[in-house]
Amino acid sequence: MLIGITGKPSSGKSTFFSAATLVDVPISPRPFTTIDPNKGITYLQVNCPCVELGVSCNPKNGKCDHGKRYVPINMIDVAGLVPGAHEGKGLGNRFLDDIRSADVLIQIVDSSGKTDSEGNPCEDYDPAAEIKFLEEEIGFWIASILQRNWSKIKGHDIKAVHSMLTGLKISEADIELTAKKIGLPLERINWTEAQISTFSQKVRKESMPIIIAANKIDIPGAHDRYMKLKETFPDKIIVPTYADGELALRKAAAKQVINYVPGDTSFEILNANEQQKVALNKIKQTMDIYHGTGVQQIINSAVFGFLGLIVVYPVSDEHKYSDNFGNVLPDAILVKKGTTAIQLAEKIHTDLAKNFLYAIDAKKKIRIAKDHVLNDGDIIRIVSAAR
Repeated sequence: MLIGITGKPSSGKSTFFSAATLVDVPISPRPFTTIDPNKGITYLQVNCPCVELGVSCNPKNGKCDHGKRYVPINMIDVAGLVPGAHEGKGLGNRFLDDIRSADVLIQIVDSSGKTDSEGNPCEDYDPAAEIKFLEEEIGFWIASILQRNWSKIKGHDIKAVHSMLTGLKISEADIELTAKKIGLPLERINWTEAQISTFSQKVRKESMPIIIAANKIDIPGAHDRYMKLKETFPDKIIVPTYADGELALRKAAAKQVINYVPGDTSFEILNANEQQKVALNKIKQTMDIYHGTGVQQIINSAVFGFLGLIVVYPVSDEHKYSDNFGNVLPDAILVKKGTTAIQLAEKIHTDLAKNFLYAIDAKKKIRIAKDHVLNDGDIIRIVSAAR
């Protein structure tokens, strides 16, 4: 699972990435500070079942802190995107190659309006333009892939289209659904250039979800632009974000200057000098307005809201909620809503699925069948005939 951090240069992408992962990366107001993609681990935050069960857990990956479970997830911060990227402008080709493996994209937009489409300083740039040109550039890129390989598609069925787009994580189902929606034939394909263009823009929408971080929300004038974005794009998830503030808080928490849990709406000052207090209180003012910095909120929204994932906890002992080594709630696994017990078994190990007998809901202490649909927070033991 991979979250891609995208957007134009100087929108705060690298700051957001650093705040989310605490990986030190070059941060600068100059365009194209990020050339090679930065990679790191961020964390989803969920309520851990250990609280309701009254047990202490031992996560093998991530951590549990005061009943909050932090589930690790991969994140990549790619080079800034500018209009014309699909034609090679800016670092466009590199950008587009870097995002092909992402499951969901978080676009960082500059809601202050202080940088133009190429990341240069200006006074009143409309961030709505950033959202539109990112979507268009990805659509143009998909179209260019199809056009370059049209001789391998023309006259064939929809599977030929899928074979050209498999590297982009675009499923055959998404391709077929999109073609049907816009009335394109699925057999003996001979689409026009205009039809290829329309298809490419539509399939991007179906298969490459983008969630918007309205960043730099602390800067005067940003709130009005954020509200306008919500009016312009009523169907999009747009989260007011203060990446600079989140990065400062996480660094301060690491040095025990403050007590702060990522995603919380406030923090406690422990050991700060006067200068630090002034800076921290400024951050707090913005957090009070938006109920946090938005960084953890948008990560959770991307995975649980956009991708529709849930967290389940596989165990070997349904009474102690542990694995074979006594670790309590050792693993937190992300699965799609609608996942069944047998599908969970397949995700853990193919042998478990091949020799599946039944599963046990550890909370309820009842047997469940292989087609039982799992719920968020379930603790499941897979019983198998495998030796």
